Amino acid sequence: MSAGDVAGLVAAFAFVLLVGFLAVPLVKLGRAFDETSRSIRELTEHSVPILDEAATTVASTNEQLVKVDTITTSAAEVSENVSALTGLYASTLGRPLIKVAAFSYGVRQAFGTAWRRQSADDGGDVR
Repeated sequence: MSAGDVAGLVAAFAFVLLVGFLAVPLVKLGRAFDETSRSIRELTEHSVPILDEAATTVASTNEQLVKVDTITTSAAEVSENVSALTGLYASTLGRPLIKVAAFSYGVRQAFGTAWRRQSADDGGDVR
C-alpha cells in the first residue's frame, strides 16, 4: 500500500465520520417535523368540531336576534300607539275635565261664600 492509498482511506474514513455526524441532527430534525405534523393533525381534528359548533351557535344567535328585532319593533309601535292615545286623551278629555274641575271649584267657592254671607246675615256662627 502506498502513501496515496493510506491518504485516500483516511479521507474516506473522515468523510464517513462527517456524514454520520451530520446525519444525527437531520434525523432529529425529521422527528421534530413528524411530531409537529402529528400535533397539527390532532389540533385540526379537535378544532373542526369546535368551529362547527361555533358556526351553529352563531346561526342560532342570528335567528334569535331577528326575533328580538321583531319584538323590539313591535314594542316601539306599541309605545307610539300609547303615546298617540295619551295625546288623544289629553286633547279630548283632559282639557274639558280641567275646565269642569275649575268650574266646579268656582261654583263651590261661590256657594261657600254665599252660605257664609247668609249665615252671617242670620247671626249664625261662621267657622
